[in-house]
Amino acid sequence: MASTSPGYGITIRVEGSPDLQPVALITSALSVAGATITALDVVESLLDKVVIDVTCDTVNADHADEITNSLNTITGLVVRKVSDRTFLLHLGGKIEIASKVPLKTRDDLSRAYTPGVARISQAIVEDPSNVRRLTMKRNTVAVVTDGSAVLGLGNIGPAAALPVMEGKAALFKRFADVDAWPVCLDTQDVDEIVRTVQLIAPVYGGINLEDISAPRCFEIEARLRQLLDIPVFHDDQHGTAIVVLAALKNSLKLVRKDISSVKIVMSGAGAAGTAIARLLVKSGAKNIIAFDKDGAINNSRDREDPMRAWFIDHSNPTNFAGEIHEAMAGADVFIGVSAPNVLSEADIASMAEKSIVFALANPDPEVDPVIARKYAAVVATGRSDQPNQINNVLAFPGIFRGLLDAQAHKITDDLLVAAANAIADCVSQSQLNASFIVPSVFDPQVVTKVAAAVKMSV
Repeated sequence: MASTSPGYGITIRVEGSPDLQPVALITSALSVAGATITALDVVESLLDKVVIDVTCDTVNADHADEITNSLNTITGLVVRKVSDRTFLLHLGGKIEIASKVPLKTRDDLSRAYTPGVARISQAIVEDPSNVRRLTMKRNTVAVVTDGSAVLGLGNIGPAAALPVMEGKAALFKRFADVDAWPVCLDTQDVDEIVRTVQLIAPVYGGINLEDISAPRCFEIEARLRQLLDIPVFHDDQHGTAIVVLAALKNSLKLVRKDISSVKIVMSGAGAAGTAIARLLVKSGAKNIIAFDKDGAINNSRDREDPMRAWFIDHSNPTNFAGEIHEAMAGADVFIGVSAPNVLSEADIASMAEKSIVFALANPDPEVDPVIARKYAAVVATGRSDQPNQINNVLAFPGIFRGLLDAQAHKITDDLLVAAANAIADCVSQSQLNASFIVPSVFDPQVVTKVAAAVKMSV
């Protein structure tokens, strides 16, 4: 059975007679059903009944239903209520607005609002740069999406994307004390998105583009960078690329290989894949063979798409035209940002000694990491239940912390590489091993070091 996850955690309230030893019955049934019990509380104990809350992680929603049904089949036990812990966490949303100043007296109101606030407005008129010093702009980021490429769910629209953007905003606050706000746009027209973001930009110190499908995301980012005087960052591209580069740098240290000499096979040449490849080349990679849904990208492919044109010019030096299974033979590194089950066990076995596998498709990777670890020296995924999670949380909070503190106007590839180096350096030589190539997202030094590197690169 697949691993259980807190994302599918449930709390089941069960009632039973004390004579039945309900605790033992419940724990036994849940263990057999494959649940991971995380808490068990007796909430009521009487002579004739015992009421128990059991909290457990399950594999998915269907598994949760199976577990509940299994308890209902036990004579003498009654399931009174089932609560989905993830849904409970999201009730009413995950973020809120809070005032930073007291508003308890007339004096407070006079300074925070009229008439005192007029002085602040006039100061901005006289010197527009004061807007960063005297308003929320200095610490505020817009998390902008059109809901066209949300997680692995696809084009689900702005309303369904909102919980994800709320979560992103919460992460900004938790890890970098950045005030971020979801901006979910009810359009997928490039011109409308660009114009809308341009119109709301005066409020924000930075724009974080999120979950916008390729190739539109490239055009939106490029146009906004031209139009705005604040940094524009597409996390699905650059956040992923930064963490992949950091992880690869440390992995190569472990296997004692140089980025300039390794053969890298990539599956996926969309937003994330293109950004990853650009940073790898920027860092010295010379032999990348990338595959998209049409096969290997080589000089026989159409150059009309600028991203494909970039791959043609900067990768596949031997003009390889075979299948990905053939390309994997002798490869030192595999990086997947594509789809589940792209590779077989034989593909991983055919790689060079001390190989590195980053199978980042989520939730189901390009190859089973358990199988990959039979042959590869280092294996990473996008999953939190596996070692070496390639998680964008390592990048974007510190990136924006540094950009906001520096009052930056743009983002460069040099800045992105500096951020990746900072993340990699958070893992000391004594800590570095095959199961620990990137720091924990809860490591407090990550944001500090990334922010400092960004400020130095602005």
